[in-house]
Amino acid sequence: MADRVPNSKLQAVIAEAGISAGALAARITTLAAARGHTVCYTHRSIANWTRKGVQPKPEIRSLIADALAERCGRWISLAELGFAVNEHDDQLGLYFPREPAQAVVTATRFWSQMHRRSFVTAGLGIAAYATPLRRWLTTPVDPHVAQPRPLGTGPRVGQADIDDLLETAHDARRWDSRHGGGYWRLSALDTCLAQRATPLLNGTYTDKIGRQLFSATAQLSRLAGWTSFDAGQHGLAQRHYITALRQARTAGDIPLGGYILSCMALQASLGEFHEDAIDMAQAATAVAAPAATPRTRSFFHLIEARAHARAGDSPAAQRTLATAETLLDHAAPRRDEDPDWIDFYTWTRLSADAVEIFRDLDQPRIAQRWHTAANPTGDRFLRSAGLGGLVLASTYLQPPAVDLDAAITTGHTALTSLATITSARAADYARDLARQLNKWRTSSGVSYLIDSLVDLADSCGSPRSFSLR
Repeated sequence: MADRVPNSKLQAVIAEAGISAGALAARITTLAAARGHTVCYTHRSIANWTRKGVQPKPEIRSLIADALAERCGRWISLAELGFAVNEHDDQLGLYFPREPAQAVVTATRFWSQMHRRSFVTAGLGIAAYATPLRRWLTTPVDPHVAQPRPLGTGPRVGQADIDDLLETAHDARRWDSRHGGGYWRLSALDTCLAQRATPLLNGTYTDKIGRQLFSATAQLSRLAGWTSFDAGQHGLAQRHYITALRQARTAGDIPLGGYILSCMALQASLGEFHEDAIDMAQAATAVAAPAATPRTRSFFHLIEARAHARAGDSPAAQRTLATAETLLDHAAPRRDEDPDWIDFYTWTRLSADAVEIFRDLDQPRIAQRWHTAANPTGDRFLRSAGLGGLVLASTYLQPPAVDLDAAITTGHTALTSLATITSARAADYARDLARQLNKWRTSSGVSYLIDSLVDLADSCGSPRSFSLR
């Protein structure tokens, strides 16, 4: 057997990261455990990979890239680390190509493979957002979109094709709000992207039609990301969000790009990457503000306020929340002046998020006052009503005035709303409330509520997603 050649590329990136072999091995082991791999790497493992040129297992290579990317603050490809790239690229969906034609290729390749187990089980790699954010900030709009010749065997695209995609997006938003991200009908999003959007993107279109087409596919990919996020599939959600942002850039739809960044920011914040979340939310405001409606800009500030609250920065959280209120006050009374994708955002949604903001700031009385304006009616927003109820119940367990009876009553009401919801986020909220209640387990009614919360979390069929406190 020929002598192995040292992996100088991996050595160079480790040196750039400034991390010891032991610390890197420990981080890779932690990331692997989160993905369900039982391994234990040491400094000797790092030496084997660098000095002896041993190639780690395919499923571990992307984790090494993630661990180093966290330290370097940028996305790192497997090729940059000197690793053999699998035929099925584990980093597919994380690319943000500069050219529109290449963006079509990478998007359609990802959509054709998005159900791969390695994508569905992957966690959030926050450094993978660095390149998309930087490139979108630099060039939020592609100068040319028209495709006079088909990239493949696709058709000539017309308005009817775009309307069909937008109708699917509309239906998906409704199903998600009512049933949660794990609802079976939302598989129509994946089918639409792989079987309907792909041939259209590879077809022919004018600049005007092309931009509408890319806006529609960006909306669909964002929705696929959101539903994956709600279902606890964070690596898959991240890939959809990055793909959606690239599609929005080709569309020249700057407000939609800002909205996608806000969704990324929410995911990052719930994953405890608060500073990254704040950066993304502020980027959405900075670039999209001139083109976005007041309602849309208000939402950007609301997500930033949530990130500040989770980071424990009360002045910044309250300041950005106040800005969100002011902008929503100036929102157009006619909803048709706003994009369809922001139609969910009303005072009810802002108030519900404000409850969570002040809960996270340990100001339960203010949170409870906000709740009086946050009562969604009907069955369209069952998940929001249920999540809001669990958050409100948790405020009754915060000092200085613990109200155990109110927490129990509110918790059971929330469980009723969530009875038919399939959502890993709902499971997380339920588990956190159960953990918070545990110190009162011997009190009347508490044990039953804890058991009910755990049963709900288990019925969602999802592993623990993110910690919410």
